[in-house]
This record gives sequence, structure tokens and C-alpha cells, in this order.
Amino acid sequence: MKYASRRLRTLIAGVGLVAVAALAPGLSPAPAASADPLDGSEGVGTYDVLVFSKTAAFRHGSIPAGIAAIQRLGAENGFTVTATEDATVFNDTDLASYEAVLWLSTTGDVLDDGQQAAFERYIQGGGGYVGVHAASDTEYDWPWYGGLVGAYFAGHPAQQTATVKVRAHNTAATAELPKRWTRWDEWYSFRDRPADSIRVLADLDERSYEPGRFAMGDPHPIAWCHEYDGGRAFYTGMGHTNESFTEPAFLSHVLGGIEMVAGVAPFRCEAG
Repeated sequence: MKYASRRLRTLIAGVGLVAVAALAPGLSPAPAASADPLDGSEGVGTYDVLVFSKTAAFRHGSIPAGIAAIQRLGAENGFTVTATEDATVFNDTDLASYEAVLWLSTTGDVLDDGQQAAFERYIQGGGGYVGVHAASDTEYDWPWYGGLVGAYFAGHPAQQTATVKVRAHNTAATAELPKRWTRWDEWYSFRDRPADSIRVLADLDERSYEPGRFAMGDPHPIAWCHEYDGGRAFYTGMGHTNESFTEPAFLSHVLGGIEMVAGVAPFRCEAG
């Protein structure tokens, strides 16, 4: 718990600066995303994270707030962040520079065949993947990616308050979360539930909101992690709004996922 408490104090200390970036686009605590895959880095850390936010379909307005928040997390927690929407970074040489690749609300078909093959090799070599929100609304015609993200997006009702039921608190992605976590977001449903080999970390309580035709029944998974094809993967369906990226609990959730797949926190993702 000492480690978890230190992380939460860091998040709270930095959240005010992230809020400025989210509410005032002209003011940013870190460089904005760049089309150049080698731009957008901040500071020097003990490991490196690539944030990829290319969209080929719906584009989330919270992407700049998400990039700024992750850059702040990197500056405060010892990792370097490179933000890009240039898919050419998905080659063997460039990907080898990163311990984790975070897909931030990507949508649609964002990689060509050669880039897909390079990312498969990266994961097979022990790389880490983090998917946030619309990362599950991406690459529907690439079955390998569907297995990596864990489930494809199906739809969502209107944004509203709902309660997340956290299944376990023994991972870095859940250690700071309450057992019942009530918050506002856009609540995804998925085409299928994650496979039995995937450890679900949190479910939605469908009695706490109005899912309408997007109900999945019980359980309704919303965050999970698993080993996949030689690498490590974490996904959260949350993170639609700007406000998500100023919320200490959500930032702790994302930071923990990054640390888990990058190999700097225990990866306790065995199903069962």
C-alpha cells in the first residue's frame, strides 16, 4: 500500500496542471501531439511509452486532454512519452524503443498490412499494449488485434453516471479504486465478452444506469488484462470525456495499466 499511496499523491499533485490543458487548449503542461513519430516526447524516464491516437472514423474530442494527461503521468512517474498519429512508427526499429504502446481512442482502420505485421512482432517479442476507450472501435478486419484488445465495441447509450464494480485490488490498475466506483462516462457495450483466458478487472453494474438496447447483462466487463501472443495487454472501456483525464482515480487506473504492461509493476492477469 505504500507504493499505491505514493502513486495517488503524485496523481493528485499533477491533476491541476492537466485540468488546465483540458479546459484551455492554448495552455499545455507538455508538448502537443505531433505528426512526426519522433516528436512529442517529454523528459527522460526509465522506460518509454508510445501514445498512438490516429483515427479513421469517429474522432474523440478528449484525445488532446488524454495525451496531456499521459505526458504528465510520465513526467511524474519516470517514463518518457512520445505521442503521434503517424502510423509509419509501426516498424520494427521504432517500436523496439518502447516498453508499451498505448492506443488512445483510435478508431477505424489505422495501420496497413506491413504496419500490422510489425506490431504483431513487437507484441510477440514481449511488448506491452494499453487500449483506452475507442481502442476497441479499431481494426475490425484484423482478427489478431481483436484478440489483443480483448473485445470489439458494439455501442453505447447516452453519457451518464454509472457504477463500476471492481473485482480485485491486487493489480496496479485497480489498487487505488474503490470496490464500487461511481462516475460519469460513455459506457461501452461489446460484441462479445472477453475470452475465458482474459482476467476481467471491473464490470459495469447495469442496475446503476440506463443501458437501453446496449445492455449486456451480468457480467458487463469494462476493464481487463491478459497475456497475449508473447506480450502483455490491458484495456479500459472508460475515458470518453475530458474530465476523465483530470480524475485522479481514472488516471491511477490508466497509469497502473501502463506500468503493468511495461513490466515495472506485477502483471497479475491470470484468468480464474
